[in-house]
Amino acid sequence: MSERNFKKNEITEGVIWKQLLIFFIPIMLGALVQQLYTTVDTIIVGRFVGKAALASVGGPAAVIASIVITFFNGLANGAAVIIAQFYGSKDAEGLHEGLHTAYAFSIVVSILVTVIGVIGTPYFLRGMNTPDDMMSDSTVYLKFYFLGIIFTLVYNMGAAIMRAIGDSKRPLIYLIVCCIMNIVLDIVMVVFMHMGIAGAALATVVSQFVSAVLVTYSLMRDYDVMQLHIREIRVNRQVLGKELKIGIPGALQACAYGVTNVIIQAVVNEFGTDTVAGWAAYGKLDMIFWTVMGALGVAVTTFVGQNYGAGKMNRAYKSVRVNLGLSFALNGAVLILLYIFCEPLYHLFTTDQTVIDIGVHMLRYLVPSYLLCILLENLTGGLRGFGDVLWPTIFTFAGLFLVRIPWMVLVTPIYRSVETILISYPIAWIATLLFLVPYYFRRKKKRIEVLY
Repeated sequence: MSERNFKKNEITEGVIWKQLLIFFIPIMLGALVQQLYTTVDTIIVGRFVGKAALASVGGPAAVIASIVITFFNGLANGAAVIIAQFYGSKDAEGLHEGLHTAYAFSIVVSILVTVIGVIGTPYFLRGMNTPDDMMSDSTVYLKFYFLGIIFTLVYNMGAAIMRAIGDSKRPLIYLIVCCIMNIVLDIVMVVFMHMGIAGAALATVVSQFVSAVLVTYSLMRDYDVMQLHIREIRVNRQVLGKELKIGIPGALQACAYGVTNVIIQAVVNEFGTDTVAGWAAYGKLDMIFWTVMGALGVAVTTFVGQNYGAGKMNRAYKSVRVNLGLSFALNGAVLILLYIFCEPLYHLFTTDQTVIDIGVHMLRYLVPSYLLCILLENLTGGLRGFGDVLWPTIFTFAGLFLVRIPWMVLVTPIYRSVETILISYPIAWIATLLFLVPYYFRRKKKRIEVLY
């Protein structure tokens, strides 16, 4: 496959802010649509089954599922960075090996996760102090989730590869189709067939199966620069090593947040079902911000990766600066809307006023500090595009395991309140930034000096 197969690349040649927006918008919409899978489950279950079911779907089960997905997405991002660098340098053979290695790896990992998840579900839930009235529903939901995890992981890997070569539109289209399917199946199985939690979980699994099939078919048919061949899905050890070198630290970094959330969820569970339900609904509204922020993080990683692969160092760093400005503007707007309209949004999940009041207080207390995350995500996303993930991971671990967890273990029992739990978030973010910001600029200076 020659360089003639590579079309003009706007990521390495176009106007940065325009191309970032063009690339970012489908990613953001796709991520929001993907969140609808579980959000629709939460809304329908909360409205038609009850607040205990709402807490089961959106509480401990959601935290465990989030850990699995964030860890795997970190691995997928490692593959995406390598593929973006291959694409930027127009290395057709590298693209072929990177694609097939990533697919083989995602299949193997999904099988392992399914076995561990199905067997370990009751133990995971008990370890999080899941209330007795939530235990049965949470177990059912998680076991269904793990049985269908292969479809989720294959879709996420395939979509990450598509975005790495600059295509963020097809994953969005496929997600919209499958989200509509999920909503319809949720209504049929929960509202009309009265299948409860099992119906909501099954609707999500079926929809994820369809999304995985669509992405896989597209990679087999729609790209001239690389094509997936089922018979050639195998691991190239050298390429896998490169993908894991970036993916494992990134996965651990992403997963670290989930692990601390398990501890926080266990503490929240001690406050009772009302607080757990409020926290669960808060997590769905809170996810709007994280979805937009995550999409911008993917965008800057792809831009930096491709420009770094093409040898355009100054353009790579300019992408980080431009993306930072866009992030403050777009996420700032999201935070303002959440702060103002959070109460009516909570009514989507429940009619219980006590739960709504708790959730509104949580969101309005914590949301302003999310401005710290905008800087954090942009700097780590940019460094990830260069393949620089080890030290950012160490800084993240320090903020979480040396600040947030000790706070939860030592301070929360003394000052037992929801506010004490919430303030652990900005404290950890500030601690991480104190190390990350100087590191970013030191690395930038060294790279520019080498360039010249």
